[in-house]
Amino acid sequence: MHVRLILTLALLLPLVPIATTWPVTPRPPVLRGWEPPPTPYARGHRGVDLRAAPGTPVRAVAPGRVAYAGLVAGRGVISVELRDTGHPPLRTTYEPVIPTVRKGDEVAPGQQLGTLSPTGSHCATPCLHWGLRRAREYLNPLTLLPPHLLRRGTSRLLPVRP
Repeated sequence: MHVRLILTLALLLPLVPIATTWPVTPRPPVLRGWEPPPTPYARGHRGVDLRAAPGTPVRAVAPGRVAYAGLVAGRGVISVELRDTGHPPLRTTYEPVIPTVRKGDEVAPGQQLGTLSPTGSHCATPCLHWGLRRAREYLNPLTLLPPHLLRRGTSRLLPVRP
């Protein structure tokens, strides 16, 4: 009972923006957003699709440890368990990627994990599918990004008026 209560509370905790970069740069267009399914086994989109060209470097958005780097259903997948994100920890996923890291590697924000694969994408155009989970609960990975990384365009300073 005690473990179940802790797990339930961890799933209900709000996410704090901890990412310091997008997984692909420059800031990519979001081709398809996060669409949570109404039930665990229903249709939905359990991540976001970011437009990127094949061969684009895919980077860790926050510090963590590589939990998996290999093939799943013929697609290259990398999963990173994020450091200091509670118990159970948050885990980001990236696909389709040709990994340059291995299970157990410690990664820093912005560190290259691999490159976007030219095949295996479920998008009509090349894209990176970026996901986020806590245990079995899928979450919106965009909630990891602070507001300044979500805004489009450049900031500009305005003159100070007396």
